[in-house]
Amino acid sequence: MPITLDDLRRYAVAHSLFTPTTLKRALHRLGFVQADPIRAPARAQDLILRHRVKDYRVGDLERRYAELGVEEDFFINYGFVTNSIQALMHPRSDSCVPAESRLPWPLARRKRARLLLEFVREHGEVHPRDVDEHFSHGTVRNNWGGSSNATTHLLDAMHYQGLLRVVRRENGIRIYAAHQHGIGPTDAATCRAWIDTLVDVAVRIYAPLPGTSLSVLVRRLRFATPQWQGELTIALQRAKQRLSHARFDGVDWYWPAGEDVSPRATQDMVRLFTPFDPVVSDRARFELLWGWVYRFEAYTPAHKRKRGYYALPLLWRDRVIGWCNLSLKNGDLKSDFGYIKSHPPRDRVFKRERGAELDRMRAFLGLDP
Repeated sequence: MPITLDDLRRYAVAHSLFTPTTLKRALHRLGFVQADPIRAPARAQDLILRHRVKDYRVGDLERRYAELGVEEDFFINYGFVTNSIQALMHPRSDSCVPAESRLPWPLARRKRARLLLEFVREHGEVHPRDVDEHFSHGTVRNNWGGSSNATTHLLDAMHYQGLLRVVRRENGIRIYAAHQHGIGPTDAATCRAWIDTLVDVAVRIYAPLPGTSLSVLVRRLRFATPQWQGELTIALQRAKQRLSHARFDGVDWYWPAGEDVSPRATQDMVRLFTPFDPVVSDRARFELLWGWVYRFEAYTPAHKRKRGYYALPLLWRDRVIGWCNLSLKNGDLKSDFGYIKSHPPRDRVFKRERGAELDRMRAFLGLDP
């Protein structure tokens, strides 16, 4: 039976929204959770996990970080990856943070990094403030044209290279310790196997993927493995041969090999997603699946926004039909909904489920019912 767009939509939702489980199991099933510092009303990593972890509360990931077998690192974006996946991405010898440059470290940075690493090893765990008080590195120009603390900048670079790891956070600030990754693959076959595994992890998180999105996703693995950037084009070709796929309306779609994209029942449920949730984060796929354009507008001037600062896409059954802006005022959760068809479904079940989702959000945020 030919694959339909309805099949792909339902698979996208059901594949990603698995039955809620423990925090550790959810993290290891996902493999990677994207992070973002904006709180509206919570950070992206918490908003992603609340749909997939039973009784999840805002901040649980940060509170339990040390016991979960995950690390902060770059994958296709910055976020939290499992130890086993991180091991496939390192060592990144002499690599700059992705937004900086593809060039090797300058000699002066290597010298500062060596001294800083000795300091960290001596102290065990360090706060950036303590490092800055010792070295007084000053400021540097950051990638947004502003000024950044040079110590923080160097710590970020050393963390990306794998010389440091984040052991925990204090009030949102990374606390670092020295780290050394194992030896990478020593032969071409093992290298290809590691890259293919990383591709499959990414596909599993974001499937189903139109062909253009698959290409973008594989190219973004240059953040995870800058040392193998030149291998990603051929890795994409191997992926297209390995993955399950079908063509619908002129578009090739890909998903994990062996998984079934057959007709399945939908559930009467409303969900509000962070813009970075796997269900909605791919804007090209979003438009193909749900037939309208969604943009993240937090960095858009207020007078040019169409849907809001941090509009959360709204899922009803297997369709994203609108959005919601949430805010906290005097300890109460305020919601402002918008709909593509200008009005909500005229359905008592929808109204009930929308209320249930807001109740779940209040519980997640620790607000009084």
